[in-house]
Amino acid sequence: MTNALLIENATIVTMDSGRHILDRGHILIENGRIAAIGEGSLAGETNAERIDAAGMVAMPGMIDTHAHAGHMLTKGLGSDTEDWMSVTGRIYATATDPEFWAAEAALSAAERIKCGTTTAALLFGGGPDIMRSEAPEAAEAHLASIAAMGVREVLAVGPNRPGQDHVYRQYTSTSHTDLVVDPDRQIDVATDLVDAWAERDERLQVVFSLPVFDEQELRDETVYRIACKVRDRMRARNGLLVQDGHRDGSIAANDARLGLFDERSLLAHCIDLTDADRAVLKRTGAKVAHNPSALMSVYGRCPAPELMADGVTVSLGTDAAAPDRPFDMFRNLFQAHRYHARHFGDDAVLPPLQLLEMATIEGARALMMEDEIGSLEVGKRADILLINMRQPHLWPPHDPVQRIARFANGADVDTTIVGGRVLMRGRRLVGHDENAILDRALCAFEIAMSRAGLGVCS
Repeated sequence: MTNALLIENATIVTMDSGRHILDRGHILIENGRIAAIGEGSLAGETNAERIDAAGMVAMPGMIDTHAHAGHMLTKGLGSDTEDWMSVTGRIYATATDPEFWAAEAALSAAERIKCGTTTAALLFGGGPDIMRSEAPEAAEAHLASIAAMGVREVLAVGPNRPGQDHVYRQYTSTSHTDLVVDPDRQIDVATDLVDAWAERDERLQVVFSLPVFDEQELRDETVYRIACKVRDRMRARNGLLVQDGHRDGSIAANDARLGLFDERSLLAHCIDLTDADRAVLKRTGAKVAHNPSALMSVYGRCPAPELMADGVTVSLGTDAAAPDRPFDMFRNLFQAHRYHARHFGDDAVLPPLQLLEMATIEGARALMMEDEIGSLEVGKRADILLINMRQPHLWPPHDPVQRIARFANGADVDTTIVGGRVLMRGRRLVGHDENAILDRALCAFEIAMSRAGLGVCS
């Protein structure tokens, strides 16, 4: 990693507490953190490597608070959404090996780097029913690949929904065996992963996930026992709890039965909430990952503006990267605005600055990382994007926040920096061969398709 890097001549959107925007400013990075930031040129001498960012906006890296590992290699499969979910489940359970998860992780990280997402929170698998936590090897392969790519990630691991028969296939070089998946074993594996990665890499965290249970399911003693076990292990480690799919009373039900939520809870989707659900969010400090491009936002509505008015932290997630959406957080800025403006019939809902907050500092707050990332301030980790603003769709040079929130897309990111390390410069990955990443992912994809008995045209 470069020990000292100086970004010069940038328009800097700091997202600090004053939401300051600096004209033709500088950012000095030393040992992975921001050492100085201000307007004009840096006073005094420095031996730092220099980046001339004239014509660019420097801003905090985007933070995606809800996505899935695995989905990068299931795009385009299935004739419709239900078919895609069935096919994806079959692939994850019966056709993958650690190399699949490693190759998919590198591809996922490459897309994130190229669209300016420096931090993402991912569930390890296809949500609550196909979590690959029956053994540690797949998650270890994923994490090693992410570490090599250099992005920041929160990986959520945990049990499947109990009461369903899950059989996973494990491969060797010459054969395979079938394993009946036990939720208790999954919790033990998840616990070992959380503990093993607690201080291994400052960019990577492993946290607990738990399926979303409704009020009726929570009456089942097995479900209740599994949920309590995850809750207690998470709290013993003061870690995050990530859940995927809250809706229509489920938050209030889990609060009443389990006392599940506090400020370290991150709840994805949160559609069609009841008044009791909203009251729990406000009282407990639980955070929301709003996914305006996701299918659940088609089935129901997340009341994101209303929750924020209640004082609830609401961040943005992509739910990426399949079946029909990418990791591009800029697209989600636009989608979120249109989603709620249409609902209220009011274009003033979710103005540009609030949208950018959801994708940066509020995303950091949702992950309990606001003291480290999410804004450009002295002492924080240097997760920085340089956006090329000298383009027809981003011109004329007026109001950078509005141009980013309304008009930019991931392809406008020129440079991506994580912890002071330049991961992309001039739209080219630094230290990684993009073609090699693509070729490796294709090989893993073709092997998985063959094992799953799926004929796929390339």
